[in-house]
Amino acid sequence: MSRTLKGFGLHFKRSRDHVHSPDVHYLEKLADIVTALPAAVPSDGRLILVFGDQFSFYRQPTGARDWCHSGATHQPLAQRSHQRDTCGRIGGGLNGLTGQTTTRMASKITVSQLVSFYQDLCRTYPEAETIYLVLDNWPVHFHPDVLAALAPQQTRWEMKTPPSWPTAPSAKAKSLQLPIQLLPLPTYASWCNPIEKLWRKLQQELLHLHRDAQDWSVLKEKIKAWLAKFEQDSAELLRYVGLTEHAKLYGALFRTSPTASGP
Repeated sequence: MSRTLKGFGLHFKRSRDHVHSPDVHYLEKLADIVTALPAAVPSDGRLILVFGDQFSFYRQPTGARDWCHSGATHQPLAQRSHQRDTCGRIGGGLNGLTGQTTTRMASKITVSQLVSFYQDLCRTYPEAETIYLVLDNWPVHFHPDVLAALAPQQTRWEMKTPPSWPTAPSAKAKSLQLPIQLLPLPTYASWCNPIEKLWRKLQQELLHLHRDAQDWSVLKEKIKAWLAKFEQDSAELLRYVGLTEHAKLYGALFRTSPTASGP
């Protein structure tokens, strides 16, 4: 049977995860990003474009491949503790032109934590008149209390929240007029957000098979130290996440003249 299938050119392959974005405005939403990114180039820091996202990490190590001696009778082990699998969260923003990152770690990303992260982002770019923030369609991004902290939004796309949520800010909402304009990504299109690859790099270099399941504090400090490496401009990170002229998705932006204006 194996030889017969091979003769027909058929092979047994492992599947891979796949999803096709159902967003009917997929191209138009990408066009907003395509317009904003090159507009930031000649702005001398007045316009900033940041790719934002949240990431979850856990006490217990994730399994992955690792090097071992050929013919060894043992295999790499993900050394787990007997404690519950505590979860931590990271809010992050990746500058699309420089590779500089801004991050905030918390046990949960709540409305107040999200607003605090946006304040961190504005402190990172004190000269910015507008920070275009590319993000996915997680409803908390569009919570009325979050939007209350930002300047009036100019996006043409609906920012959906659950029907049970309030439509107006609460009494405790802060009106901060932060100069952030949200650019929603197409629905279910994580491949359009380069910061996703930063999280992949964190997993590959630190979280896979880590040995700190017994000490949650130590693991968090190691993650903070790892993230601190990218608090300054990083050409290496830009290459890794696909924000260079050779990249497939956004590469064409770096090969054209930056004459566009913001969305």
